Amino acid sequence: MDDRRIPLTTHPLQAVNNNMENTMATPQSDKKPIGRTILFGALTAAFYTGFFTYGDNIAAHFAQGSFWAAGPIATVFAVSYLHGEFASNLWSVLGISAIRKDARKTVEATKRPAQRPVLNA
Repeated sequence: MDDRRIPLTTHPLQAVNNNMENTMATPQSDKKPIGRTILFGALTAAFYTGFFTYGDNIAAHFAQGSFWAAGPIATVFAVSYLHGEFASNLWSVLGISAIRKDARKTVEATKRPAQRPVLNA
């Protein structure tokens, strides 16, 4: 069996700089997108309400073919965009943000010497 060891990396949440720079504890901005969160939340709710309320009519139009066949794809992209913007703004309002790549610290692997071939005779 090969006795190679995988180098351990520090977990991103444990990568705390002594100067408290570039960590999750530093605020990115003071302005929170509350208005955009409400706007995209309302638009997402309106889309879902409309599609569930008039689902039979919309499905009948989409089933006609021709240009209507692109309707389901366009609908998925529209709902995905609206919901994604709402979720992103909601996380920002709650103060939760992604870790920046420059904040991650990894332990570099040491180069191992080449192993000599062994003849098992």
